[in-house]
Amino acid sequence: MRVTRVIARDFRAYEHAELALGDGLTVVTGANGAGKTNLLEALYFGCTGRSFRTANEREVVRFGADVARVEVLASDETGDHRLAVGLRPGEPKRLTVDDARVERLTDSAARPLVAVFAPDRLELVKGTPSLRRAHLDQVVVALWPSRATTRRSYARALAQRNALLARVRSGAGSRSSLGAWDLELARHGVALTADRAAAVDALQPRFAARAGDLGLDARPELSYRPRSRATDPEALAAELAERIDGDLERGFTGHGPHRDDLALTRDGRALRAYGSQGQQRLALLALLLAEREEIAAQRTAAPLLLLDDVMSELDEERRQRLVALLQTGGQAVITATELAHVPHADGSGVARVAVADGEVRSEAADGLALADRDAA
Repeated sequence: MRVTRVIARDFRAYEHAELALGDGLTVVTGANGAGKTNLLEALYFGCTGRSFRTANEREVVRFGADVARVEVLASDETGDHRLAVGLRPGEPKRLTVDDARVERLTDSAARPLVAVFAPDRLELVKGTPSLRRAHLDQVVVALWPSRATTRRSYARALAQRNALLARVRSGAGSRSSLGAWDLELARHGVALTADRAAAVDALQPRFAARAGDLGLDARPELSYRPRSRATDPEALAAELAERIDGDLERGFTGHGPHRDDLALTRDGRALRAYGSQGQQRLALLALLLAEREEIAAQRTAAPLLLLDDVMSELDEERRQRLVALLQTGGQAVITATELAHVPHADGSGVARVAVADGEVRSEAADGLALADRDAA
């Protein structure tokens, strides 16, 4: 799947902006605050139906406008595709793929896969386990789309067991009825754990290699840390049964895959606690690159990689290494304040885009064309 263009209307500061992507690397330059990140956010929003910058999606609607709309044009061996997301605050989002309404863009085979690096995403390395679990579950679905229902089934069973715990605590439910939900939760939990472990096993060699390429030395490692060692539903159900007293006291299920973690370490030490910000940054980049490579191997197409302000804290050697890795295959979009910050950005095969004075302007040859549109 290749993304060819994104069209944003009343999105953030833009009244109307269009960005055409190159087949490989696209570099977007402009001063701080010019709107570079807004373009990446629009791309992500159009591919996933959500923002990577905010949970309050009202913020993406341009001030004074009623509706924000993003369209992403893409193509693959089956032909051309159009994804569209319309957002009117206070109403459900309108999501369409090739003009047909869908409940989730992530369920569509015509959706381009996309990954993003942004300064705030360092929380994936140094933040809470819940962030890493959610990310790992997204990687599982990207690798094996047919396994998307596993996480949803586990979440439903967990919610139902927690609701039953609340009823038992209040005297409105029977403790004996928990056994059936223990087995149901365990059945989905064992499958979810197996999916996550398989994904991490596939990613670890690539993560170590890419981390080494970027200069993160001293045995960088990616590992899955499950709370349970159970390998079958009956064993996990027994563990849950042993903890019922504690669950009833807390009012929720305290054991299971929803408590697992994904560990990024260097020389056996967690980068979350012992890594410098530079090392955490390199680890995140290595993880995204490893995921891109493994997804490309599994699905024959690499995800679109969005890199916001990635060069500002890298030295020249690491910038060179990163660009070399990005040019091994797949599409990538990098933002930078100056073109000189991206090695080889002035070479052939690189699409160059400038954002200034509320306009998006192409500076590339290669037959690429960008429509200049005024921003608000």
